[in-house]
Amino acid sequence: MSTLTEVRIAAVGDIHLGEDVRGEYRKRLEGIEERADVLMLAGDLTRHGTLEEGRVVADELRDLPIPVVAVLGNHDYHSDLQHEIAGELRDAGVMVLDDDGVVVECGGTKLGVVGGKGFGGGFAGKCASEFGEREIKDFVAHTRYIAESWKMALKETQADRRVVLSHYSPIKETLEGEPLEIYPFLGSYLLAEAVDTAGADLILHGHAHKGTEKGLTPGGIRVRNVALPVLGKAYAVYCLECGE
Repeated sequence: MSTLTEVRIAAVGDIHLGEDVRGEYRKRLEGIEERADVLMLAGDLTRHGTLEEGRVVADELRDLPIPVVAVLGNHDYHSDLQHEIAGELRDAGVMVLDDDGVVVECGGTKLGVVGGKGFGGGFAGKCASEFGEREIKDFVAHTRYIAESWKMALKETQADRRVVLSHYSPIKETLEGEPLEIYPFLGSYLLAEAVDTAGADLILHGHAHKGTEKGLTPGGIRVRNVALPVLGKAYAVYCLECGE
């Protein structure tokens, strides 16, 4: 039986790296092993989703002294090279989630991380529904498929603690500060609904640069918006066994 220890999670999203800042983000990660047990990246790692940008990100994260788990964001999909970018990251030792999960050993604790990019649609009472034009039905169905994939992965992940890593937000509270008109393009309540059903200790997301850091799902799970512009620093550290 494993012995539970405090798990320290360094997290950030929306770092948007390119060739002109090569080496700069790596400097900001120096000594991270003294402050965290794992680094999680909540998407939008590149600016325009080019392979060149993906290689910059891979080089910045290569051979870090702690495990690195990442998801891609909408910017990383822009050039239709998301699979190639994910491949570059995996070659650099980064665990890239695509609506699935992984278990990371953190001292005596097995940390399960589940997630992927996520998608939009809006929030309860003010959301798109699977009605009308095929394009709208497909939009909502895509988010529902992702949510169901996360729920299944959470149920199948055998771990002491579980974290969900996403780019899009599962709740509207961490979007406060963004224009209301774009909420449906920043996340979906279906993501929170799936996680509340399956259970998790923490949800991390990015995407909302003008949003708010802290919120809760309807089921009481902590949600943190870790977009770099929100944090104002290279990463934040969250503890699963203590308050932050």
